[in-house]
Parts: sequence; structure tokens; C-alpha cells
Amino acid sequence: MLANRGHGVVGTSSDTPAFAADAVVRWWVRCGCKRYRDAGELLILADSGGSNGCRPRLGKQRLQVLMADAYDLDVTVCHYPRGASKWNPVEHRLFSQVSRNWAGVPLRGPEVLLSLLRGTRTQAGLTVTAEGTEQKYRRGEVVTDTQMATLNIEHHDTCPQWNYTIKPREPGWWNWN
Repeated sequence: MLANRGHGVVGTSSDTPAFAADAVVRWWVRCGCKRYRDAGELLILADSGGSNGCRPRLGKQRLQVLMADAYDLDVTVCHYPRGASKWNPVEHRLFSQVSRNWAGVPLRGPEVLLSLLRGTRTQAGLTVTAEGTEQKYRRGEVVTDTQMATLNIEHHDTCPQWNYTIKPREPGWWNWN
């Protein structure tokens, strides 16, 4: 938000919790880790519907493995309640401008979407990068209770279902000896 930069990921597969988590990882690898080299934590403001909802377990598991564990980051996720995304600052700063940029243009494929995302700019200096992915995401992947128990999630006192921090696990956490 403060850097006035946006990043979009366009896929050709299903919009799943795995896709949503992978999009965050792609942003981190491409932009975030360079801009915020010394960051020990990351805040994600997410709508609470669909692939980035507060209930899907797969997104939490992937954020644990691909962000918290891989980059030694505390990943705090705050979900807005359904219908409240209009209060999400990303909605105002980024998505409103993207929508204005592609208004009236037939979105007939990933290359068109990528071009329009990349062409989004404002007089206030907002710029957007974008990338495509051909990765296939399957719907309905299940994360078991046993797998969930291995995640290092701390639920916040305020709205614990919507607000939580995924902390890195200790190296060797999987070694049961």
C-alpha cells in the first residue's frame, strides 16, 4: 500500500485456495522480498469469500509451508467479513484502478488481462506488475485434521476465525523421534 505498487497473478486453471496462496508467494518472490529485505512479518488483508476465505484449510497449509517456513516470516492474515471488502484498502487503491483501466474491454484471455493489469497507472504513481501461470489447480483438495494440527497458527483474540498469524515452525518439526 505505502509503496503504491500492485501485483496480479493471472491463471488459466481453477481459483482455489492453493492458487490464492501461491499468488502471495509469487508476489513475495518477485517484489516483496526485494522491497522488504529485513521483514520478519507479512500482513495479508483478504476478503472472506471464495479461494481466499477464512475457512479453507489448504490456503493456510500452503502459507505455512511456502511463506512462513520457507522465508522465516510471521504471516498474519486478516479476513474481511463477507460483503465488507469495500473497506479493504487494496480494493480502493488497486482494484478500483484496474477496473477503470479495463472498463468496456472484452477480457478474452490471459494475455489481455495481463496487458491491462500492467497498463494500470495513476497520477498518484500507482503502478502494477503482473504475471501469468499455467499451473493446474484442482478443486476439492482436502487438508486433514492431522495435517492442520501440524500448522503453527495463533488465532487472535479479536475475531479469531478471521484473524490469525502463521508462524514458522522449528527446523526439523516433522522429525517425530
